[in-house]
Amino acid sequence: MGDLRQSIMEPVRDSRATLVDLLDRVLDKGLVLYADVIVSVAGVPLIGINLRAALAGMETMLEYGMMQDWDESVRAWEREKRGERAVTVASGNGDGLVEAGVFCPRARQ
Repeated sequence: MGDLRQSIMEPVRDSRATLVDLLDRVLDKGLVLYADVIVSVAGVPLIGINLRAALAGMETMLEYGMMQDWDESVRAWEREKRGERAVTVASGNGDGLVEAGVFCPRARQ
């Protein structure tokens, strides 16, 4: 039984993994990079770069509490933009009302 448990817990490498699989995993789980680069000539440091980057899908970033203000402002802007378009379309059409890009027929009386 000990051999069975050990064989189940060993990591297995999937040799058929593709770039799409890697990208899907990175966007789903996220990736954080920390890098410090110093460019020097003849032992004299000239440029220092400190890089901090996070790469993830929007759902993942929102789940971890990142970029919530940006997401809310973009969604509000888009709702406002679609709302203005809906008013323009609805004013020229007597058969129904368009709300947020969706046609809603009026009830006949």
